[in-house]
Amino acid sequence: MANEVEHFHVTYNDIHNLIRKCTPKIGAEFNPDLLVAIGGGGFFPARVMRTFLRGSTENKTLQIQAIGLSLYEPVEGATEEQIGQEVIRTQWLGADAGKMLVGKRVLIVDEVDDTRKTLHYALSELKKDVEAELLTRPESERDTLRAATKFGIFVVHNKKKPKLAELPKDTPYYAGEDVDDVWLDYPWESTNIEEHDKLAALDHSKKTVS
Repeated sequence: MANEVEHFHVTYNDIHNLIRKCTPKIGAEFNPDLLVAIGGGGFFPARVMRTFLRGSTENKTLQIQAIGLSLYEPVEGATEEQIGQEVIRTQWLGADAGKMLVGKRVLIVDEVDDTRKTLHYALSELKKDVEAELLTRPESERDTLRAATKFGIFVVHNKKKPKLAELPKDTPYYAGEDVDDVWLDYPWESTNIEEHDKLAALDHSKKTVS
């Protein structure tokens, strides 16, 4: 069918190896103090990245925090009009978010950069938390703390397609792999991992042939 969506199955090993290849560059250029995983696709990549970053940098206490954002999945209280159009916040860092972030190098982690709406929302809202915290600090310290607070972004896959939101040009951006605009099936979405891996092997063979 002409309108059939093309799927591509991704394995845990695929993700693990993409992160392994990216981590040396991220550690050398950005060296995050804190990872903020966007649930639920950012959880596994963030945990894997933490292992590699702790092994290649001096930051042995690297922490992972989580935020919950939904663009495509239905959540309680969201209307049908909002789904796919508006980012809904389902979980955040708490009342002391700004204290957790200020003065840190924060790497936002997600599995895929599709429309870029979710990443744009996450970055904008986390920056608001920082600015709110800076207002509680002495004015003489604010510029120094603001300059010390850095945000970067890592995604396992970046889809090669027009985005619906932009990121600041000074925000470090890392992607494990650039991919075509296909539907990516991730292993944590599967209830039958053996079948998922079989389909992934088939998809990879087609990709190699083409």
